[in-house]
Amino acid sequence: MGSADIDAATDAWNKWADDEEIRDYSAWTLTKFYSGPEQEFDFIWLGVSSSATAMGRTDDKYRATGGDADALWEKAATCNLHTRFASVQFKEPAERDEPLSNIVLSFSDCTIAEGKNFSADVAPAISRWTESRTEQGSAAGHWVLFPVYGGGGEEFDFKYVTAYENHEAMGVDWDSYDVKLAGELFDGVIDCDSSRVYDATNRRRAETD
Repeated sequence: MGSADIDAATDAWNKWADDEEIRDYSAWTLTKFYSGPEQEFDFIWLGVSSSATAMGRTDDKYRATGGDADALWEKAATCNLHTRFASVQFKEPAERDEPLSNIVLSFSDCTIAEGKNFSADVAPAISRWTESRTEQGSAAGHWVLFPVYGGGGEEFDFKYVTAYENHEAMGVDWDSYDVKLAGELFDGVIDCDSSRVYDATNRRRAETD
């Protein structure tokens, strides 16, 4: 099996979603670009809904009527992990005339320092950091993802996710990285590992943001 089989399964899934009038679900497939040996997979399917209710509604419909699409997926790929996260957006990506079909995503696992908490310490630091990124002209989007379902035993408190238009845009952000400000904001507050970076291809787009 290869990418053509994934495309065929995706097409079948999209046809099912159109027939079921699934309008509040977006999806991307992520393939590794910068990664380590721990990332023992070929791709990630990343699905996003505006609410847990909308995601649950899609899950219910798929379990009830998605058999044909599911059969193609079972032939094309095996998935040994199915998790759900709650997201908080700290910086919107730049608006564009047309949405991008391919983007670059980076993920870091972050742990909150002992004696600190997210609302009082982490969120204000991230807000100031993203304000600085905006002042520098960055077009990237920034989110925090909290594990909710399907994991267990996580060795992190949240994932920090950044979305870029392309690898050059990611490089521009890196070149303008303010080491001094990062230290002032985050030292003794959170500890994050090095980022995994993925090329993301859009597979479905919700009708609204």
